[in-house]
Amino acid sequence: MSLDVRTVTASDYPDWLRAVQNGFLTAGSPTEEDVADRLADPDNDLTRLQGAFDAGRCVATFRSFAQRLTVVGGATVPADAVSGVTVSPTHRRRGLLSRMMAGDLAAARERGEVVATLIAAEYPIYGRFGFGPATWTTEWEVAVPRAGLDPRRSGQPEGGGRIELVDGADVRKYGPELHTRLAALRPGVVSRSERWWKVHTGAAVIPAHEKWTEPFYVIHRDADGEVDGLMVYGTDDKWGDGKQPLNTATVRDLIALTPAAERALWHFLCSVDWVTTVRSGYRAPDDLLPDVLPDPRAARTVTHADWLWLRMLDVERALEARSYENEASLVLDVRDDGGVAQGRFLLDASPGGARCTPTTRSADLALGTGELASLYLGDGSVRRLVDLGRADELRAGAVERADAVFRTGRRPWCPDIF
Repeated sequence: MSLDVRTVTASDYPDWLRAVQNGFLTAGSPTEEDVADRLADPDNDLTRLQGAFDAGRCVATFRSFAQRLTVVGGATVPADAVSGVTVSPTHRRRGLLSRMMAGDLAAARERGEVVATLIAAEYPIYGRFGFGPATWTTEWEVAVPRAGLDPRRSGQPEGGGRIELVDGADVRKYGPELHTRLAALRPGVVSRSERWWKVHTGAAVIPAHEKWTEPFYVIHRDADGEVDGLMVYGTDDKWGDGKQPLNTATVRDLIALTPAAERALWHFLCSVDWVTTVRSGYRAPDDLLPDVLPDPRAARTVTHADWLWLRMLDVERALEARSYENEASLVLDVRDDGGVAQGRFLLDASPGGARCTPTTRSADLALGTGELASLYLGDGSVRRLVDLGRADELRAGAVERADAVFRTGRRPWCPDIF
């Protein structure tokens, strides 16, 4: 029987969800409660779920959903967020992902979405579909005894602020606004739904294959009493010889709107009784953490990896949406094997705004959609792309002008996985 690639229906959904769990090595069948909860989620649009079926059994899955992505300057653009991508090991190399991806990207462009986003579990897969890594993430492990903090001052942040322990309801109250304010400050941040906050505070149904343990919730208030920071962390229960506590605290979420709030939250966590190790969770590569410690060497890097991947769907709208610190005029010849966003575009950028239009003028730079995506949020280097043979300088001086206009002083960061 031929493979049937189609939009998933409500009756298909339990089998589709089982295939997702198998693909991510969380074997087992989803519970009726989990299926019902997900079907009731307004963000879970079945018209954007695809599956490949062989003799009625789901053997490949693909999901997308509506998302907002913050770009340089604080504006947001509509994004096609790709998730839940699996192909059964029994059905590889049959073009199933290519078929589902092509259909989704075409539909996303038709809907008016500007970019597509995803978190790539495996690096080699998505470049061939025009995606490129646009943000990176770093995780540190802090040896608390070496950090050099004075525990007597941990609960007394500088500048008159204060730390408070709160509960999940408080996080659902303060968190969405804090996240919205963070998004205005940091390119790469993606939107969070109401369900996201419920799931991450234990107020929604937790899938049977995902173990839930209640974390600790902390907020930071500034001197005026305004909440400007939030930290969520969990701990283990480890004891060494002689009954010495050797617990690790792992950050699940940290939003800080000011350097003072960020410093206070890290200092607080590194002084919690019984905690001898702090795992930072996935943070921005230029996070303040190592250098807010008296001894930055107490923090060692345990993870540094690509994180949010982007794919251009509408080059003109994307380049006009972000801001630029310098003025430049560039003609970009954008290659797209998928046929969605190729073309030659004139970008006139300045601190006052940008204009991007199709043009027949000779190009200054030639690059693919994945390479343009790596530059889009301000983190990539045109010089590096040219040196790697992944972009071509067609006019002398174009590399320097492009780097000056695209790169930013603050690195983009995506706090979430989806």
